[in-house]
Amino acid sequence: MNSASVIELGRRPAVQRSRLLRYWQGRLRGSEFTWAVAFVVPYIAVFLAFVVYPVFYGAWMGSSPHLYTELFSDPIYQNTMINTVIFIAFGVNLKLFLALMMSGFFMRPGWWMKALLVIFVLPWAIPALPTFISIHWLLNGEWGLMNNALYYFFGVEGPSWLNDRWLALGSAVCSHIWKWLPFWTVILLAGRMSISQDIWDAAKVDGATGIRCFAYVTFPLLANLYLILTLLATVFLLGDFNSVSFVTGGGPANSTHVLATLGIRNAYDMGKPELGVAAVMSALPLMIPLVIILMRKLRTSEVQI
Repeated sequence: MNSASVIELGRRPAVQRSRLLRYWQGRLRGSEFTWAVAFVVPYIAVFLAFVVYPVFYGAWMGSSPHLYTELFSDPIYQNTMINTVIFIAFGVNLKLFLALMMSGFFMRPGWWMKALLVIFVLPWAIPALPTFISIHWLLNGEWGLMNNALYYFFGVEGPSWLNDRWLALGSAVCSHIWKWLPFWTVILLAGRMSISQDIWDAAKVDGATGIRCFAYVTFPLLANLYLILTLLATVFLLGDFNSVSFVTGGGPANSTHVLATLGIRNAYDMGKPELGVAAVMSALPLMIPLVIILMRKLRTSEVQI
């Protein structure tokens, strides 16, 4: 090998590093690139510390097969899976259906409708913790406001709302819907308001009014948005902890747990953090397809209404 080829080999890494540096710099030069790095590095550090590290550490903690053998043989986990399916089925579909209907109600003109919308949004604006704790005491079987009101006005002894599995689970579902209904209503209301008035005027000219206008004009234009909101609401609800934890506490006798609260119970109350992580990770077979479908939906088509 002659000296020219040796020099050429020594230059290649330097040339590659120079090209790579120019690629990352883009059009930024000198102090502009330095400031850009100074602003980006903290965000990267936070992302690695609070997103990447917890995800990989959790996957490592819940990777042992014997954890899932113990988990699947637990009767509490079996009831938890049923509760989670029920919670998602009613908590997502009923919530978004009511939000769709309420968004049509708030489309009416008038200052009083705007004032009513502000009042309607208040439950969502209130912090979750005091809200659900208040609902818990509201449903107390002995001195709760609900049973006292039933006895005072109708002379009826109210049921033990939180001492029966299905009543307690239904109370948690209703509490979740009441808390988050305003949020999804506002999003669908914004979707309705973005529809051009000319479309509705043309539909009225063609004779589409009332339910027909909703079925053939409004809902088809909102269908794409409604589907994406359904996927988002399902993903959010799978990780919801507050509704069940502060309304029922997982009771009675651990019969109303969902996956999020069961993971906390296993990790802290039972002192088995690996089993708690395994309980939460058992939702991944449902979570991952939902996220993939959602990302593909957002990538392949814009949310147009």
